[in-house]
Amino acid sequence: MPILNSINQMQDQMTEWRQDLHKIPEIGLQEFETSKYIKKKLSEFNIKFKDGYANTGVVAWIDGNKVTNDKTIGLRADFDALPMPEHNEFNHKSQNKGMMHGCGHDGHTTMLLGAAKYLSENNNFNGRVYFIFQPGEEGFAGGEKMIQDGMFDDFKIDEVYALHNWPELPLGTFGVNSGPMMAAVDEFDITVKGKGGHAASPHLAIDPVVISAQVISAVQTIISRSTDPVDKALISITKINAGTAYNVIDDQVKMGGTIRTFRRETRAYIEKRLNELCKGIADAHGAEIKIEFDLVNKYPPTINSKEETKFAANVAKDLVGDDKVITDIDPSMGGEDFSYLLEKKPGSYLYLGQGDAEHSAHLHTTKYDFNDNLLPIGVNFWVDLVQKYFSK
Repeated sequence: MPILNSINQMQDQMTEWRQDLHKIPEIGLQEFETSKYIKKKLSEFNIKFKDGYANTGVVAWIDGNKVTNDKTIGLRADFDALPMPEHNEFNHKSQNKGMMHGCGHDGHTTMLLGAAKYLSENNNFNGRVYFIFQPGEEGFAGGEKMIQDGMFDDFKIDEVYALHNWPELPLGTFGVNSGPMMAAVDEFDITVKGKGGHAASPHLAIDPVVISAQVISAVQTIISRSTDPVDKALISITKINAGTAYNVIDDQVKMGGTIRTFRRETRAYIEKRLNELCKGIADAHGAEIKIEFDLVNKYPPTINSKEETKFAANVAKDLVGDDKVITDIDPSMGGEDFSYLLEKKPGSYLYLGQGDAEHSAHLHTTKYDFNDNLLPIGVNFWVDLVQKYFSK
């Protein structure tokens, strides 16, 4: 099925929206200008909405031209940016220093706005569509906060779906599976407290740097030697802060990192084993160690439900062809707070390939940019998903 001509005709307009959004990246739960832009467009389209979820989140809705049942569907797009510099030089590069749309949320938002505009003008379906514009995906658990703020209490949403651009897949290719798509995300901080001293007299000190080096090495054995090799999991120590001078052994070292898992049992075991290893190494050296886990923004794994994923995959196949839909794609070790929505409602999270000669940069890199050629494909998928959902 080719892309609808009326959607193709929206591409220049949608490209303008997307590039407008790219210029004004904002960090999680503080995306006030982005939220304002979304609400302005919805108002132009004469679409009803309610704001105030998770600070800046917005839920809009459209009723079909015949509603004889209470069947509903929810489509979600995230719209926050990352705290990172942008090294692109095009005209629509970030105007906010130290902030960048390095994950394509500007494109996700544009595709959802495009779908909302089209469906508001072509509402030949029997039911109600909800458009969930969600802030704070990048570590702020905006999805969870929207639920906590009453989104599912205020609106009866039966099923939920989301798209995420994927540079590793060719432009217009879909990737999905019935099961895990993204990992659970846990973050931790470790403080090693030793005894400072002169670097020339290490025997009079308890060197927290040496102890930390042993901790870093030992932590990797949790994955390589203590978990099932076929059970996907990882631990990465991503930061370490120590020392003030070449000839001083400092009193302490601070480290931090992340754990990614898919199974609840593995998640609990790794946390337990991390505590045991760290304590054992510190005790062996006469040091103290403190491990703190981030209990606020622990993202659960993103798990697709079976029937809803089969339905979404078939919609994609009808749109782009069977050969461009991968239905057994490997899950990513990245995290995603759409997981909170999928814990409450059945649904599916799909990757949508954006890779071509001009768009090979990976997500979260300073040269990344969303591929505007993807916009009509994403909008047409949303439109087809809605129309087929209400006709099944």
